[in-house]
Amino acid sequence: MNKFIDFIKQYAENKSVCILGFGREGKSTYRIISQYCSPASVTIADLNPVDAAANGLPDSVKLICGEDYQKFLNDFDIVFKSPGIVLENPPSELKCLLSCETQVFFEVFRDQIIGITGTKGKSTVTSLIYHILKESGKDCRIAGNIGIPVFDIAEGMGNETIVVCELSCHQLEYMSVSPAEAVFLNLYEEHLDHYGSMENYYNAKKNIYLHQLPGDTLVCNLAIKPCDISSNIVTISADSDSADIFVSDGIVQCHGAESYHIPTNDIKLLGIHNHYNIAVAWEICRKYVTEEQFTSALCTFDPLAHRLEFVNTIRGIRWYDDSISTACATAIEALKSVPSPGTILIGGMDRGIDYTSLVDFLKGFPVNVICMETSGKRVFDMIQEADFGDISRIHYVPHLADAVALAADITPEGKSCVLSPAAASYGIFKNFEERGDAFKKLVNELK
Repeated sequence: MNKFIDFIKQYAENKSVCILGFGREGKSTYRIISQYCSPASVTIADLNPVDAAANGLPDSVKLICGEDYQKFLNDFDIVFKSPGIVLENPPSELKCLLSCETQVFFEVFRDQIIGITGTKGKSTVTSLIYHILKESGKDCRIAGNIGIPVFDIAEGMGNETIVVCELSCHQLEYMSVSPAEAVFLNLYEEHLDHYGSMENYYNAKKNIYLHQLPGDTLVCNLAIKPCDISSNIVTISADSDSADIFVSDGIVQCHGAESYHIPTNDIKLLGIHNHYNIAVAWEICRKYVTEEQFTSALCTFDPLAHRLEFVNTIRGIRWYDDSISTACATAIEALKSVPSPGTILIGGMDRGIDYTSLVDFLKGFPVNVICMETSGKRVFDMIQEADFGDISRIHYVPHLADAVALAADITPEGKSCVLSPAAASYGIFKNFEERGDAFKKLVNELK
């Protein structure tokens, strides 16, 4: 029996436990607690109905479902909160122990964890580091915001197992433990509908390093380098050679000396922005693998779906799915990365982010711009009001299907069309994956 099982048994022993949110992570938490622990009671609380029979829940498990599902949290000793749940009251007003899978897992395994966060690129960097370590024969696991609850890998952990863990702001928000190796890729406007300000959003992200110990390492974008922390900071940048790690023209420099030459003609990762991601992976992995192993694995890494993913060539147009894009910076990088850009599709749920940088970029980048949905309408209106010059290439349509149809008509043959919305998908689609799948279906249905 590994140290995690010993820990979780004592953690929940004779405690009244509430699992707040019964999605993927909530079900993972219940499986572990029901299999290994002896709590005084288990209650599942969720805004949505929970089918006890379909989920194999015994009569001893209580259910609290509906609008009042958070009204009774102080009745419990421990509340395991799923990351998608927004608390109605701040933790300071709760008498229970507010916990989560990530908190417990990190309390046990923090020394074995490489944690990755950032507004953009964290899934790619997490997957790339894991792929390189795995292909090089290392005992490693991947988990976290990538779609694998950490409790799902806990039982198979050994003392030497390396965990590559993607961490969202929601997972980090109330954490009091940080990983021994942390990566903070970047910070852009995002999730302002939840956090209200960039300061609050940044504060949630900071927990990836705030609780690190002396001897721990933080690989951090130079632009957001923290002060007065006890861990070792390694700065990284694609813009300034004053960073400890600087990547430019496919060459990674460490402290001013060439360290790694990216085989740009042999890799599948599209775009210069991915050179930054590769530089991060190199800095993390080079202590575990040789340069030859790193390069071999890098060249076999397949980009993740919906991240500048090539869809098809139809009507002489190369179509790219970058549905993951929810910020101005990612839409700009998409246009810089696809070959011969001709059209970009922008818009989705309006979270109130500032689109000035994107509008300014589009002013000097001669492509067709098709705006859609509520945030797209705001971009369209900003362009109409700006000194934009020729606005005949700027269009507004209500929805994605209309945008694809128009793009098929106006994108010149031999050019690329990219869906890079710079907006969230919620309220229109379930998530960015569903939006990307819908885009690919629409494209492949074109004649």
